[in-house]
Amino acid sequence: MRKTKGIGITLATATLIGMLSGAAQWAKGEDLSAQATYRDIEQTLGSVPSFFKAFPESGIAGAWSEFKSVQLAKTKLDNKTKELIGLGIAAQIPCQYCIYFHTAAAKANGASDQEIKETIAMAAVVRHWSTVLNGLQIDLNGFKHEVDTVMRAAAEKAKAMGMTK
Repeated sequence: MRKTKGIGITLATATLIGMLSGAAQWAKGEDLSAQATYRDIEQTLGSVPSFFKAFPESGIAGAWSEFKSVQLAKTKLDNKTKELIGLGIAAQIPCQYCIYFHTAAAKANGASDQEIKETIAMAAVVRHWSTVLNGLQIDLNGFKHEVDTVMRAAAEKAKAMGMTK
């Protein structure tokens, strides 16, 4: 019985050592991944901003991948539109860091001061009506039906005026 117990403890210890060794190798790989990510950020942006350095190394590769593939990559939305959307959301969160960044990025992508003002106004209008609709607990299915009706009428009117194909 003692021999069996000793073998069990030895196996458990060996398993634990193996797991710790694997975790150490995984962490080392994670460090390499973080360093590669920092190099890519620097190559892309010219430097590694401190907010990327402050992000946990275990998640920086994924965070940068998301940032790069959605915000920086060529997608169906042009960069000015992406930044104006980001600005409208940032104004409502509110996030002073995001407002500063998205305003600068929107301007860098050709947004005018008027477009920036309209973006903020649109965000405010959405927030206002969201408050009204949710606060008054307007029936969602009825709301959807009314929106669909209004959109059909607007499409018919636009078509009659030659504004659509």
